[in-house]
Amino acid sequence: MHKVFLADCPARLAIEIIAEKWAVIVLFALSLEPQRPGELAELIGGISRKVLTQTLRRLQAYGLVERHAYAESPPRVEYSLTALGATLVEPIKVLTDWARVNGEAIVDFQESSSRG
Repeated sequence: MHKVFLADCPARLAIEIIAEKWAVIVLFALSLEPQRPGELAELIGGISRKVLTQTLRRLQAYGLVERHAYAESPPRVEYSLTALGATLVEPIKVLTDWARVNGEAIVDFQESSSRG
């Protein structure tokens, strides 16, 4: 038996990174093309600038996202996936497909459960 989710296991760290509420959404948005923070916030919707910045910094600290600052006036910053971050695009697509297929069943179950 593999111990992939024990406290000191790298697999657990990876799961914790992508389980954060906005991480997968930000990674998927960046898979389309490099984005400026304002563009990301608009594309994603429902995320505050503060939370977006925190999420980008966290993903950057894990080596999944890189920040590019351009010496322009006014200054311009873009974020893009690293090679490591790009390896998550396919698993994210699989999860997205699962959600499309099963999302309605989950909503139906929640509605029937709330009726008691």
